[in-house]
Amino acid sequence: MKKLSYLLAILLIACVNPAKKANNPPIAKVYDSYLYRSQLEEIVPKGLNFDDSIQVAKDHIDKWIRNQLLLYQANLNLTEEDKNVDRQIEDYRSSLLIFKYEQNYISQKLDTLVPDNEIEKYYNEYSSNFILSNNLLKGIFLRVPRSAPQVWRVRSWVRSDNPEDLKNLEEYCFSNAAIFDYFDEDWRPVNEVMKEMPTIYISPERLLRSWKLYEVRDSTYNYFLKISDYRLEGAVTPLELVREDIRSILLNKRKIRLIQELEANIYNDALNRGNFVVYD
Repeated sequence: MKKLSYLLAILLIACVNPAKKANNPPIAKVYDSYLYRSQLEEIVPKGLNFDDSIQVAKDHIDKWIRNQLLLYQANLNLTEEDKNVDRQIEDYRSSLLIFKYEQNYISQKLDTLVPDNEIEKYYNEYSSNFILSNNLLKGIFLRVPRSAPQVWRVRSWVRSDNPEDLKNLEEYCFSNAAIFDYFDEDWRPVNEVMKEMPTIYISPERLLRSWKLYEVRDSTYNYFLKISDYRLEGAVTPLELVREDIRSILLNKRKIRLIQELEANIYNDALNRGNFVVYD
């Protein structure tokens, strides 16, 4: 290890001083394979301090040694047929080139603007694909100490739909409430809200169906839950929760159509020009 560190130090000094790059000694050897200084220089990022450069070099050498040992064993134990990977490499190269060409074509041609009416149309046609796996609700949740002043006002403000009462509620809770969670415009999982309350011995479905305002207390707090809207498990997911998912689906469909059109255009053009022949 001391010898390795010494060699690495020489290597890094040579990287700084080009005059010392005349020779290219090996840094490591595994059987008949060598790792040379020039190869190691290429992987050490410029601008690293000395210690970090040494660590990067050590990690690369260790990885190279492990890979060479595995490669040696693979050559010993695989049959000649298994070792003939030329066709697989060519297939991979062809697939990679085609993929990159298609992605470049898509980036140039794809219209990424998806109108709301297109999203809504897809949502209505395929609503069965967007079924809720849990119960959701919108509303307000409060946890207020029982010692807080004029708690009766909270009950009145929570029940009200008057914007002025909501403002009063916010101001009161800022000074007195342990939790003030206003999610009247955002869907929340019911279980997430229920975790903040004492144990309720009724089902979430019954709670949602039967109460617009649910109030419970324990020895320390009063809890208020106002339910302004809800969706039960098994119902269709609200559009606002799947809008981005649908947008991605529609964009992906456009990408597929573009690739199909590209392939068809290239094929038909080559056919008309006689650029390919199928022999009997």
